[in-house]
Amino acid sequence: MNNVVADLSQDRPRLGRSSTAERVADILRDRISEGFFRPGQRLSEESISEALGVSRNTLREAFRLLGHEGLLEHKLNRGVFVRLPSVEDALDLYRVRRVLEGAAVRRRPSEQAMTVIREAVRDAERAAEQDDWQRVGTANIRFHQALVTLNDSPRLDETMRQLLAELRLVFHVMDNPREFHEPFVDRNRTLLGLIEAGRPDEAAAYLDDYLDHAEKLLVQAYEPNR
Repeated sequence: MNNVVADLSQDRPRLGRSSTAERVADILRDRISEGFFRPGQRLSEESISEALGVSRNTLREAFRLLGHEGLLEHKLNRGVFVRLPSVEDALDLYRVRRVLEGAAVRRRPSEQAMTVIREAVRDAERAAEQDDWQRVGTANIRFHQALVTLNDSPRLDETMRQLLAELRLVFHVMDNPREFHEPFVDRNRTLLGLIEAGRPDEAAAYLDDYLDHAEKLLVQAYEPNR
């Protein structure tokens, strides 16, 4: 059992007494968002079911759910693999982000949401100082998830959660994670400042430019493989 899969055993308490496929899918989705699973990686039914303490049937149902979300793919006679989204997927993800996050930064933020957003910014800055760019990427994912909570919609929160897991897989096309993530450490701080200052129109305009910047970098990274 590799270290990544072995680490899943820590997530057993999240399953509670009723080990449902949805909860298993939640755990695996979170791990994808945190960068623990990479595109092309084969997922072992035996290792993961043992680590989580669930049946293989439950795990297969979780795999099926994540397959519908575009995170996993089943290859005939080979098994289940983490999927690499296409450049078209990446472009569509950014279309959705512009809608969800653009609406969010125009709303009056709650102090609870702002606390989470500030902490994500600080986590990214600390990780950057330690040259830990996987952790920077994870903090960035949390930052954008927290932004969407400003919409005050559990449905949009869940949509964003699924979207960001797929986006984390997109990030893996970058050969140099530092080159990709580093500019957005400062940009997150600037966007936070605009929200804190109560300047929603400027925050929305800045976010548009921010997302254009990130999208352009990702598309360029896909180019050699297109």
